[in-house]
Amino acid sequence: MASSASAGIGYEGQDGADKPETQWPLWEVFTQKDGGAPHEHAGSVHAADAEMALQNARDVYGRRGNVVSMWVIPSAQITASPSDQAGPFFDPGADKIYRHPQFYKIPRGLKGF
Repeated sequence: MASSASAGIGYEGQDGADKPETQWPLWEVFTQKDGGAPHEHAGSVHAADAEMALQNARDVYGRRGNVVSMWVIPSAQITASPSDQAGPFFDPGADKIYRHPQFYKIPRGLKGF
């Protein structure tokens, strides 16, 4: 492996051959539109570091002026569930039937539920 990996430029190759990575790392951008509202995923940007990611995200996703807060997170730091195993991963546990709503009675005074 080349020594440039220690300088922040990685190498990757799926076919066994080392190929230089030519893009900056990918960062996920989350924006908050109002104070107290949850941050929502807005998109992605490429940047060399967190400060550059914030600058790029501000230019791309905050330029319309309706953003009060912004988060950037390296995509490599996000752990996601595998989409090909969505069924078994998200199925409710059959051994915990008390979690299903049919076991709870709605109070008589509650309407519109």
